[in-house]
Amino acid sequence: MDNASAKTPEIVSYTTYYHSPVGLLKISGTEQYISEVSFFDKTQKVDNKKKNLPPLMIQCIEQLIQYFQGERRVFELPIHQPGTAFQQEVWSELMTIPYGKTISYLELARKIGDLKATRAVANANGKNNVAIIVPCHRVIGANRELVGYGGGLWRKKWLLEHEAKVAHGVQTLF
Repeated sequence: MDNASAKTPEIVSYTTYYHSPVGLLKISGTEQYISEVSFFDKTQKVDNKKKNLPPLMIQCIEQLIQYFQGERRVFELPIHQPGTAFQQEVWSELMTIPYGKTISYLELARKIGDLKATRAVANANGKNNVAIIVPCHRVIGANRELVGYGGGLWRKKWLLEHEAKVAHGVQTLF
């Protein structure tokens, strides 16, 4: 058989939805990796029947449920998203930000070795398609303000407060 007639196996992609505390999440991937976790704000009805989902997609939903219940701080899922070498470097660095902590875009640029790359880091951060799992919500402005989040600042605030509460406990005056 010559190379022209050899067929490569088709990669089957799956999509499902999860109703999270911060709204509907669209989850896409294959049997081998998760490629998207995004906020789905469209008002159209979604077909969320869990028909023939591969185990990895179900595992992703289960880990997200555990995260929102405060039982999971680190995701153990293979992820893949296309991007430039620089974007891959930024996304990899995002994965090192500890649960319940934040860093600034400037600190993130410093961690990848280029203080002048703050805007490029912010741009790469914004192109992350695997929200929550690749924790781009943990990056804040140099003045410690909440800035820029594709899912909306209210979601960023919710996620950061959720993680702080789980990581440090609910503090009361009494």
